[in-house]
Amino acid sequence: MTDDAVEPRVSPVSSHNEWDPLEEIIVGRIDGATIPSNHPVVACNIPTWAARLQGLASGFAYPKFLTEKAQEEVEQFVGLLESLGITVRRPDAVDHKASFGTPDWSSHGFCNACPRDSMLVIGDEIIETPMAWPCRYFETHSYREILKDYFRRGARWTAAPKPQLTDALFDKDFSVPADGEPMRYILTEFEPVFDAADFMRAGRDLFVTRSNVTNRMGIEWLRRHLGPGYRIHEIESRCRMPMHIDTTFLPLAPGKVLVNPEYIDVHHLPDVLSSWEVLVAPEPEPIDERLLKLTSMCGKWLSMNVLMVDEKRVIVERHHTGMMRALEGWGFEPVPCDLLHYAPFGGSFHCATLDVRRDGTLESYVD
Repeated sequence: MTDDAVEPRVSPVSSHNEWDPLEEIIVGRIDGATIPSNHPVVACNIPTWAARLQGLASGFAYPKFLTEKAQEEVEQFVGLLESLGITVRRPDAVDHKASFGTPDWSSHGFCNACPRDSMLVIGDEIIETPMAWPCRYFETHSYREILKDYFRRGARWTAAPKPQLTDALFDKDFSVPADGEPMRYILTEFEPVFDAADFMRAGRDLFVTRSNVTNRMGIEWLRRHLGPGYRIHEIESRCRMPMHIDTTFLPLAPGKVLVNPEYIDVHHLPDVLSSWEVLVAPEPEPIDERLLKLTSMCGKWLSMNVLMVDEKRVIVERHHTGMMRALEGWGFEPVPCDLLHYAPFGGSFHCATLDVRRDGTLESYVD
């Protein structure tokens, strides 16, 4: 037996919550980004007129007038993280126009701008998620060199069951529920699917929203996989087109959670949060840039998509001055940065990152 086989390894992956001091992070790329397919599971989360335009442009590379400004901002963001002493890893650049498929369907890709969606870090484990968008089926391949490096150095690396993504997973009669109608989702319970960005971590407790990319089977798969050492609590969202929790509900520090007043009824949060301080997000500043409003894949509450550096410091989009003032009033130290033009690729600071290592231990923060 070699020394290598018996030598204890300290995993380079260790992150239990959203606020312990940040040491290492993955930041996405938009190189090779391609306008996503017009599959119903994609189109159901954007306005009807935008879905029609997307259908016409599907498969084409994002134009330079969108990518250049976003590239500039994300590089500045990376520079900010490194100036704070944080190690930054980046995925490989990929041409997402390349087609791929299974025996049941074919597609082209999208982009690897948002590692938060395709991978979930729980302690020393990275879990590749079973995403519902066919155009994102092989997205984690661009992170494989990073994942293999982490695994060789002692991390646990898991992949949830690859979904079939056949028509049986999607409700062919789906329509977005109107205000006052019972909530419904495009996903059936044919197989487990979920995006990691529908989950928030607070030590031994995780919070999730069911959405148009995360079904009950997906939530149950993760619950069984993690076992009795963790609890998963569902957060009910009033959003009519729910996708991802990180513009709805964000634990920022022990006992403090930021909530979206449009999507969340603060009087109906899980009982385990009864002792927590609920911070209600202020109304976001409007986006005046017409092109950005037309091309954004995200709603107005992207102002909430912040990244905690530690329990006090929080990276916030510079445009959203109301959010910065509110965070200061709640005892945080906002660090302003530009990332407004990342929205056409799927998000802002929280979406664009995956915190791989934070200096902390596994604890329970709820009653």
